[in-house]
Amino acid sequence: MSARSVLFDAPGPKARRNVLIVNVVALIGVAIVAWIVLGMLNERGQLEPSRWISAVNGNAWSNYYLPGLQFTLQSAAIAVVTSVLFGLVFGFLRLAPYAPIRAVSGVVVEFFRAVPVLLMMVFFYQVFAMLGRAGVIPSADGPYFAVIVGLTLYNGAVIAELVRSGVKSLPKGQREAAAAIGMTPNQSLRLVEVPQALVAMLPSLLSQFVVILKDSALGYLIGFYELLQYARQLGSGQGNILQTLVVAAVVFIVINVLLTWLATLLSTKLSSKTAGRTKPRAGSSAVKV
Repeated sequence: MSARSVLFDAPGPKARRNVLIVNVVALIGVAIVAWIVLGMLNERGQLEPSRWISAVNGNAWSNYYLPGLQFTLQSAAIAVVTSVLFGLVFGFLRLAPYAPIRAVSGVVVEFFRAVPVLLMMVFFYQVFAMLGRAGVIPSADGPYFAVIVGLTLYNGAVIAELVRSGVKSLPKGQREAAAAIGMTPNQSLRLVEVPQALVAMLPSLLSQFVVILKDSALGYLIGFYELLQYARQLGSGQGNILQTLVVAAVVFIVINVLLTWLATLLSTKLSSKTAGRTKPRAGSSAVKV
C-alpha cells in the first residue's frame, strides 16, 4: 500500500469534461455581464476619451494624485512603525511570566482588536478637534493624527497577537536550549524566541502592512486628504469621478503588488539565512543544518 494520501479522488474523464463545461459557461457569463456594463457606461458617456485623458494628464498627477499619494504613504509609513512598536511591546507583555501583566495586556490587545478602525479614527478625530480648539495642536492636523493613531492601535493589537502566537508556536526545545546555556526567560524571549517568530510570521506581518495602507483610505470620511480624497475632489470638479477613482484604484493595486513582492523576496532571503551547510572539517563531509 502506498503511504501517500490525497484529500479527494482525482477527477476522471467525465468529471474533467463537466468542469470544463462549467468554466466555459462561467467565462461566457462574465463576458456577457462585462459587455452589458460597458454598454451602459458607453450610453452615459463614461467611455469618452476626453474623460479618461483629463483623469491622467499632468495636472491630475501633479496637483492631485501625487500629493494624495504622498500623504497616504506618509501616514501609512508612520503607522507601520508605531504599530510594530506597539505590537512588540504588548506582544512581550502578553508573554510575561507574571499573570497580572499578561491579563492587563491581553485586555488592551483584545479591546483594540475588537473595535473597528474607522470607529477609532472618528473618536480620535473628535479628541484632536478639541485639542485643536484649545490651541494644543493645529486644527488642520486633527484628521492626520486621528488616522495614524487609529491605524496604530488597531494594527498594533493585531501584530501583538501575531507575536504571541508566533512565539507559542515555536518548539519547546528552543526555550529549553536557551535555559541550558544560562539564559533567563526574558533573555530567551528577547534573543531567541521572538527573532525566530518574527521570521516565521513575516508574510502575515507584511500582509498587515498592506492592510494599513488600504485602511488609510478610510481617513477621507473624517476629512483626511489622502489619495482617495484627492481623486474624489478631482473627479467632482471635472465630472469624471469614475475615471479618477479607477486611477486611484490602479495606484493602490500597484503599491500592494510591490509590497507583496517585497514580502516574498524578504521572506526568501531571511529563510535562506536560517538554513545551509556547515563548513566541513578536514576528513569529514559537510553536514546539513
